[in-house]
Parts: sequence; C-alpha cells; structure tokens
Amino acid sequence: MATRATTQQRFPFLRMAITLQTLTIFLQAVSAGLLLTSSYGETLHSVGARVMYGASMLYVLAAVLAWKPGGGSPRPVWHASGFLVLASVQVVLGIAHIPAVHLPLGVLMFGLSLLALARR
Repeated sequence: MATRATTQQRFPFLRMAITLQTLTIFLQAVSAGLLLTSSYGETLHSVGARVMYGASMLYVLAAVLAWKPGGGSPRPVWHASGFLVLASVQVVLGIAHIPAVHLPLGVLMFGLSLLALARR
C-alpha cells in the first residue's frame, strides 16, 4: 500500500491525465445525446472528439514521463497506448458513421478509463 501512495504522490500528472481522459469520454456521451436532440450537438461532439483524442495523447505522454525517469513498470505506458489505439478506432468509426460499433466502444472506453483512474 505504501508503494501505491508513493506512486500517486510522485506522478500526479499521470492521475490528472487519466482524470481528464475519463471526463472527456463522459462528455462525449453527453454530446452524443445532444447530437440526437439539438442542432449544435454535432458540432459539440466533433469538437469533443478532438479534445478526447488530445487527452488520450496527453495520457501517453504522462505515462512515459512517469515511467522513464522513475524507472518503474512500463505497464502504464502500455495501458495509455492501448487507449490511444482505441481512441483512434473510435474516431475512424465516428467519421465512417458506424454507430453499431462506435457506441459500444465508447462505453467500453469509459469503463476502462474509470478502471484506470481507480487503479491510480
């Protein structure tokens, strides 16, 4: 337990990056609802997709910065890279208008991001 507390104190940037990613994925779900009910929903969802993708890239950067200087496990880098791959697939599916896969993948990403946040 002491190791976990030390890791959280040493790398608050990593926790903030995961928190930002989780929040942006949640806001994408909100803007998806607005997409169905308002004229500005498409714009919000489109802008939100860019912000979510940027948050995923920030998560990778934070994971690398937490791993490289600290000499810890590369596991957070693999998790962050996986999220970036999922975010890339999500963006492609959204552009291609394939909601049958886009929506469940978004739910999966939100759940995985919450899990990553709980582990930090």
